[in-house]
Amino acid sequence: MSTNKPSKTEEEYFAKAEAEKLKAQREQAKAAAEEAARKVHFMKCPKDGHDLVHEQFHGVTIDRCLHCQGIFLDADEIAAVVAHDDPTLLGRVVRDISKVLRAPRSESK
Repeated sequence: MSTNKPSKTEEEYFAKAEAEKLKAQREQAKAAAEEAARKVHFMKCPKDGHDLVHEQFHGVTIDRCLHCQGIFLDADEIAAVVAHDDPTLLGRVVRDISKVLRAPRSESK
């Protein structure tokens, strides 16, 4: 019967390998959980959670909730609306919102 004990360096090697394996498994589980959460919320209204539908508005695709009638625009959609030379109230409001979103944030203390 052999009583050979692993050396200190062997123990450190295996402990490090096990820690790296656990870290990789945790990162994989975290990524899978984030992807699952993203899929649950994809094309859902941020106000009431109902489904959003794509609609065309003056050549721009927007997302609209059929339940609360909310209209939601992402950055590219806002840019497309702002690019139209439209003097209507909606155009002015969207341009103003776009300016606010592009402005550098001031740090509050």
